[in-house]
Amino acid sequence: MNYSVVVPARNEEGSIRALYEATKRIFDGMGGSWELIVIDDGSTDATYSIMSAIADKDDRVKTIRFRRSFGQTAGWSAGFAAATGDIVIVMDADLQNDPEDIPAMISKLKEGNFDVISGWRKDRKDASMLKIGSRIGNFIRRKVTGEKIHDQGCSLKVYRKEALEDLELYGEMHRYITALLLWKGFRVGEMVVRHHAR
Repeated sequence: MNYSVVVPARNEEGSIRALYEATKRIFDGMGGSWELIVIDDGSTDATYSIMSAIADKDDRVKTIRFRRSFGQTAGWSAGFAAATGDIVIVMDADLQNDPEDIPAMISKLKEGNFDVISGWRKDRKDASMLKIGSRIGNFIRRKVTGEKIHDQGCSLKVYRKEALEDLELYGEMHRYITALLLWKGFRVGEMVVRHHAR
């Protein structure tokens, strides 16, 4: 398998089909084998039934269902364990991240000799208070961890599969994956990506 796309989703019935269609269009256009792994994080809407219906028709789509919400870290951890691709892409299900950025991120991963490319939402479309809180959080994380990533909170990331092996995640550790990988000696890069209003 060339590519695994890992997407935690909770109550995303309004965007999950569009996410699948975008993933299919992009990866069919790139060539190579791919899979989409959607982790339903205890949704109370039709997210799981929509993805299950898609998976019934497209065997490249896999679904994991949590009985209740365990959060994004647990979703990513389950997706990483299930992923079989040499390159693993993670993103949110709400389409604030733009799937169209993925091919360029994969190219940068390969050409730049990186193990991870992290998205940087330089022009964020969130509410002002969220942006301010994020800037403060990112500043503190950079000071504490020594990493140079501008936007640790951006979910859109591309990893080499080997970087995710033996990675123990719990709590809210999804926010610190790049710092953990940097400490383990992996090469972390960054790329400006688009960001859309929810």
